[in-house]
Parts: sequence; C-alpha cells; structure tokens
Amino acid sequence: MSCAEKQLDVTDPSVKGGPCDPIVDPAAANGPHCAEGFACDPVAGEADAWVCGEPLQIHGAVIDLQTGEPLAGALVHGLDRTGAPLGEVAETDATGRYELQVAAPRLPDGELASDASYTLQAFARDYLPFPSGIRVALPIHADEAEYDEARAAHVIEGPLTTVGLVMLPDALRGGVTVTGTVGGVQPGGTLVVAEGVSGEAVAQYGVADRSGDFTIFNVQAGEATIRGYRRGLELAAATASVATADLDAVALTASAEGEENLGAVSGSVQIVNAPGDSVTSVVLVPVSVFNPTLERGPVPLGLRAPDPGLDPAVTGDFTIAGVPAGTYKVLAAFENDRLVRDPDTSIGGTELQEVTVAAGQAVTVDAGFKITEALAVVAPGETAPTATSAAPVFEFADDSSEKSYLVRVFDVFGELVWEDAMVPSVSGSATVQVPYEGPALTSGLYYQFRAVSLDGKGVPLSATEDLRGVFVVE
Repeated sequence: MSCAEKQLDVTDPSVKGGPCDPIVDPAAANGPHCAEGFACDPVAGEADAWVCGEPLQIHGAVIDLQTGEPLAGALVHGLDRTGAPLGEVAETDATGRYELQVAAPRLPDGELASDASYTLQAFARDYLPFPSGIRVALPIHADEAEYDEARAAHVIEGPLTTVGLVMLPDALRGGVTVTGTVGGVQPGGTLVVAEGVSGEAVAQYGVADRSGDFTIFNVQAGEATIRGYRRGLELAAATASVATADLDAVALTASAEGEENLGAVSGSVQIVNAPGDSVTSVVLVPVSVFNPTLERGPVPLGLRAPDPGLDPAVTGDFTIAGVPAGTYKVLAAFENDRLVRDPDTSIGGTELQEVTVAAGQAVTVDAGFKITEALAVVAPGETAPTATSAAPVFEFADDSSEKSYLVRVFDVFGELVWEDAMVPSVSGSATVQVPYEGPALTSGLYYQFRAVSLDGKGVPLSATEDLRGVFVVE
C-alpha cells in the first residue's frame, strides 16, 4: 500500500524558514503566508523564492544638523542597494525617533543574508532632503543587526541611522506640502518632482514608497507641474495651483509600463589618460532637480548604466532602457570610480550633455564623453565625509603635467564659499596641500572642496571626483 503525497495546507501559517508568498493576504489565508510576527522576504540569489523570518528594523532619529534638536514629522525611507524602497515610510515621533521595517534578503532557513546593505533618505518641512547637494548616504549593513528578544526582531541602530538635516534658506521655507499617489504595478522609488514653480532654481521633490504614496515638502506658491520619474514607468503629469494650503490626493496615473514600452538613451564614453581596465557608469538626472554649480542631482530609480546595484562596467557604448519622457542631464563618471569627465572644454566630448526624451522614443546622445583619471583626494573626505577644524588643509594628488591648480569650496547648498585660482605647482611631492583661507566656516555644516589641475594656458587637465572631498566642521 503506497502513501499519498502530503499536500501543503496553505491555510497553515509558516514560521521561520517556512515558505510564503508576499502577495498573499494572511487574513484570507488563500496561499502560503507567514505567521503573525514574521516577515515574508526573498531568498538571496533565488528567483521567486520567499521565506519567513524575524523582521528586520532600522531604528534611529532625525535631528537638526546644527542644533541637534529632534525633528518630529520627518519621513524616512529605506532603500536597497539598487535604490528601490524596502517598505513603507517611517514618520518620526515627537522625540525625532523612527522605526523602519525593511525587507531583507534571506538564507533558505530564514536567517538574514549577511551581505545585504541599505541606505536612508529623509525629508522634512523646511529642511534640505538627505541625501542631496554635496551629501551622500553611506551604506548600512545587515550584519550590524542585533536580535531584540522583546521585539522579536533584528534591529540595526548606530551612528548612520541618525540623520542630520540642514535647514533651508529663508526664501525656501514655509512652502506647502503636496501628497498623493503614483500609479502602476511597481510605483515604489519613483522620484516625484514639483516642477515649474517660479523662483526655484532646483525643484522640490519626494520619493514614492513601495505602495506608491509620496510627499513633497516645501513647495512654493505658483503653478506647479507634478511629474514622476522611474525606470519602466511612464506617468501622466498632474498640475496644481500652489497657494498657502497643503495639497493632497494628487494622482499620477500610469500611461505605459515596461522597459520595452518606454524610451531609451544611448551613447558612448571614451576613457583616456587613465589606468588600464578603468570602467565607469552613466546616469540620468532630470534637469529640474539638477544643480548646475555642483553638476549633480538625484538619480531616478533605474536610470543608470549598468543596471543599479552593479559595479561600474561601462568602457564604451552604453544604453539606459525604460526611460520616461523628460529632459535629462547625462552624467558619466559621476560615481566614485577614480575617473572624472574630462574638464578640458577646449576639446570635443567634454561638455555636459542634455537630452530630451519623448514618450517611447529612443535617443542617442550627440557627443561621446571623454573620461580621464581623477586627482585622488587625500584629505579631508577621501572615502567618506570627514570631521575637520574650522581651518582645514586640503590635500590631493599632484598632477605631474600641471602648471597650477584651482581649488574651490562649496557649502551644503552648492554655493561657492571660497576659491584660490592661483595654487602653484609642486615639486618633489606626491601631493598638494592647500590651507583654507576663506570666510569662517559654520560649525556643524557640511562642505566640499574640489581641485582642478591647469596647464600653462589655464586649460583644465583633470579634477577631483564629484562625490569626494566632503567634510563637516566640528
């Protein structure tokens, strides 16, 4: 007599290590699902495999960077290595505290995969978003989590989970808050921008959570066009008359989905005067959120070559698929890869490129990008923001073919604070040291120094990288 194969009873909830389906409603019990208190997360390295495990939470606080005072009502997003949102948004309480539950790649037994990492985004009324301007988000690693028996959850809390926000200038405070939803099957991570408001050099923006809800703080009065940017998702824009009252229920409906149904941006890079095997990446930034002084801005989810989460790999031709309609700056060598866009504007292929993509249109960037080896930053900010005195000394690698250097310092808003256009060349030293001699720097605020090497005619040869050289004054 043979035994019949035992069938899985999908009405029975799974505990740690058991199977689950993230789209199943546990209350309906119409498929494999997790018992109460467990999270249904993907199995690392396996397609369409999900397992139950104890939740992973990020705990921290949002504070005013200068005063240290807690900020209530700030919104905190958790993002994975690709920049995709990991769950719902957490809102800080009266003490500035937040608890953010995030999805976590798992081993088949439900344990956390140790190589998982996250970054945070934070937004608040009257404050500059984080990250933005010269500030970048540093990764938080899942292997830093400790199990909290009282919560029955893994908890990450440390210096990187406290986010300090910088108050906006007076002219940009006091705007209204715009909330709404992004449509589509996968709306999470959409960069939502309030464009066209007069008097704003860089538009205010927010990011949609996994369910598509978004909030944009600090939108000034005027006629605003609300647009969304995300790879593989085309959205119809919405218009809003901004006055003094907050706006809610703004809906951005999907008009096309899937990379094959959207536009694409193609082009090429030429890596010159750089070490062998050098590779780079290319990203798109909507012009409405592009800071022309710093030559950077937020990159919408997915608008990168190679794909988000992958190491730089571009050596020649590139294509970014699934691009929604819009006008973008095309930035090559933007990330930390020891390369920079060649700053020599006397030759072709060194100007900033801009493209306009119509819905479903494939566009080729007119000119190729010349990429060259960067001047290595030594201090401050070699690999991460560094605390300094109010009179820092900037140190960077010497360019053997230069005749002089230009050194500039920018504040957290991208405003030029100080420059020395006559830094002499050095002899017999591998690095150049330049003491800061500008106006007093503000304690608690972030700054960035940038250096450019020049030939005898003042033509730029190379420069420090876009994301290095950041420091905070003690």
